[in-house]
Amino acid sequence: MAESGGVEKRGKPVLVMGGGIAGMTAAIESAEAGCDVVLVEKGPYLGGRVARMNQYFPKLCPPTCGLEINFQRLKKNPGIEVLTLAEVEKLSGSPGAYEATVKIAPRFVTDACTLCGACEQACPAERTNDFDYGLSKTKAIYLPFKMAYPAKYVIERTACPEGCKACQDACTYNAIELSEKARTITVEASAVVAATGWRPYDAAKIDNLGFGRCANVITNVMMERFAAPDGPTKGSIVRPSDSKAPASAAFVQCAGSRDENHLPYCSAVCCSASLKQATYLRAQYPEMPITIYYIDIRTPGRLEDFYQKVAEEQKIRLVKGKVAKVEEDAATKDLLVTFEDVLAGKKVAEKVGLLVLATGIVPNTEGLPEGFKKDDFGFLARKGAKGGFIAAGCVSRPEEVSATVQDGTGAALKALQSVVRSAHHG
Repeated sequence: MAESGGVEKRGKPVLVMGGGIAGMTAAIESAEAGCDVVLVEKGPYLGGRVARMNQYFPKLCPPTCGLEINFQRLKKNPGIEVLTLAEVEKLSGSPGAYEATVKIAPRFVTDACTLCGACEQACPAERTNDFDYGLSKTKAIYLPFKMAYPAKYVIERTACPEGCKACQDACTYNAIELSEKARTITVEASAVVAATGWRPYDAAKIDNLGFGRCANVITNVMMERFAAPDGPTKGSIVRPSDSKAPASAAFVQCAGSRDENHLPYCSAVCCSASLKQATYLRAQYPEMPITIYYIDIRTPGRLEDFYQKVAEEQKIRLVKGKVAKVEEDAATKDLLVTFEDVLAGKKVAEKVGLLVLATGIVPNTEGLPEGFKKDDFGFLARKGAKGGFIAAGCVSRPEEVSATVQDGTGAALKALQSVVRSAHHG
């Protein structure tokens, strides 16, 4: 339904925090089971990290089809209220009877927006594009991505020149309200689902691997955007230093993961992600030598077949060994990667044109209510949480997209139980 307005009371609603694939699934499944839902998303669009991906593994299909299906289900269900640019500031109460204070930041663009783009053309200012992980820029008024839901522009006012109203002057639909203020609302809820997702580990903290110091060292999430047709290079995987095709490429597994100095746990999907990204390179550069440096290759369950298929590719070399250091040739910007070849029992240095760090998954748990308990690694614990508080998706454990969807469905079932209790006793 539209972003404004309330939901019909059928027992107190389910409050879902986070509009990524886990949060959307929990919201949609709850609503289709007969619950009312308030879906709160911190950013200006739904879709989370999945929206930024190029392809899913193991089928290697784009995420747009799955997102479009979910967006259609959201639009058609009057029981779901979507609040973007919104955060839960305070939460009190008990299972079946929670009260949340939700702060909603101004978007400065109303539902009258037709996506004509005149405002964007008129805008004189730019901002760093976080959707592309800082690899590109947009205008200060921008559409987060082509399929964005809600389908309307948003303005980053901190990027605007003082007093500028070029976008407002250019809009013939009166869809821009530069005077819009933040507002606060109260939401009653029977259950609270935390689906706040994850963020990539900060690769700049891993000194020896060269991120931020060497121009042609990128992370796995950046690689997704380079390969994506709507990314900063329109799908061409090139070296950041010169925008040219790399002569060779390599992946460093467990970049920060399984390391007591960084992330002591395995992030579960990094190996499969690098294998997938090796197929991106192979599709664009059939003859390019590709190396994957790994501690162990972990592709659980059905992903084992995917691993075997990629491993059989010619010119994709898997080397068991930990990378010790990465150095840059100042003239060519090529990289010298020094690593221990465990099976050969020796230390080796190789030249690489592009290096991709498989950084791990860090849960987004900042600002969550105290009733949510964390495990030893900082993820939300499945056990010990306050009744009516439910965790779903990568905020509770590292997992692939299909597992996250299953998690969101399970969260909906748990939430439904709280809704039924609130309807009978409210």
